[in-house]
Amino acid sequence: MMRKKKHNQEEAKQKNLNEATDNKENTRKPHNNNGRKSDIPPSGDSTESAPEGCICTGDTADNIALEVRAVEEKLAEMQDKYIHLSAEFDNYRKRTLREKMELSKYAGENLLLKIIPLMDDFERALKHVDTVTDGVAMKNGIDFIYSKFSEFLKQNGIKEIESLNSNFNVDLHEAIAKVPVAEDDKKGKVVDVVLKGYYLQDKVLRFSKVVVGE
Repeated sequence: MMRKKKHNQEEAKQKNLNEATDNKENTRKPHNNNGRKSDIPPSGDSTESAPEGCICTGDTADNIALEVRAVEEKLAEMQDKYIHLSAEFDNYRKRTLREKMELSKYAGENLLLKIIPLMDDFERALKHVDTVTDGVAMKNGIDFIYSKFSEFLKQNGIKEIESLNSNFNVDLHEAIAKVPVAEDDKKGKVVDVVLKGYYLQDKVLRFSKVVVGE
């Protein structure tokens, strides 16, 4: 009787030990009573972040392709504009150079066009010089041509430098000779003009060649 009772006590003790072991194993499940996370990753619909260096696909790849296409179109547009601007500038440079050459070549066109009528007058005078018997008429014809030519020079800004009996001025005169003079008031002055000088507007176009008294 005592042996049976002792056997029952050992079975109860073994049962309690097994239950304690089971409880200990249960504490190693995903969440314990202290709220610590389990080593087993949670399951469900949650999305994990993509590891670094992964190749993107889907919508991201389409967006990149669209951006690349837009950049290529913009680059092509800029290249086209550059080609057009370069061509326009080259045409402008050639046109400007041609106009400059023509301007230099034909700069005196208007001036020469006004001189031609004077040439016509001289040709008419020379044509009749051998047949004219009236010297006065011949002189009047030459005076007419001279007056016409003088007026032409004035219209183009050319005027004579008044030199005779004026004080010698190195900015206007070129002395080619000096002659002694009896009058004191003529010393240092221009007593004769060998070749007239002219202004072009306010600039000396040609110096007067003069004789100075001393």
